[in-house]
Amino acid sequence: MDTQNFSNHRRLVIGWHFITSLSILALLVGSIINLAHSAKENLYSASLIILVAVILVLIFVYTRVFALKAQDRAIRAEESLRHFVMTGKPLSNKLTIGQIIALRFAADEEYLDLIAKTIQDNLTANDIKKAIKSWRADNYRA
Repeated sequence: MDTQNFSNHRRLVIGWHFITSLSILALLVGSIINLAHSAKENLYSASLIILVAVILVLIFVYTRVFALKAQDRAIRAEESLRHFVMTGKPLSNKLTIGQIIALRFAADEEYLDLIAKTIQDNLTANDIKKAIKSWRADNYRA
């Protein structure tokens, strides 16, 4: 794998982000079309297929949301510990979770200065990532 940086740090999994999502979308659209063209005696079956498609959409969305939320909590704890080890003080509560997640990519040499700049200028997560000079890879992000 290439060295991680701003331009390649986002990870797309072909099987999940494309094949699974498009398959579920095709099932949902197809099941709606099926319901619209169903004979009266097949409405119940066609409705159940739509229900299955909706359930799959919800599972697809929530499995991702729940995994990322758990990982965000872990990142917040890691970065709080990292800051405490470096300064002996807790991480500022002025930082949002998105900012903390972006700051994890900063190397130790620029970490504290970037935190101060983030608080002072209220940098977005994207601005923080662009400001990082020495990228610290996170290859374990889900």
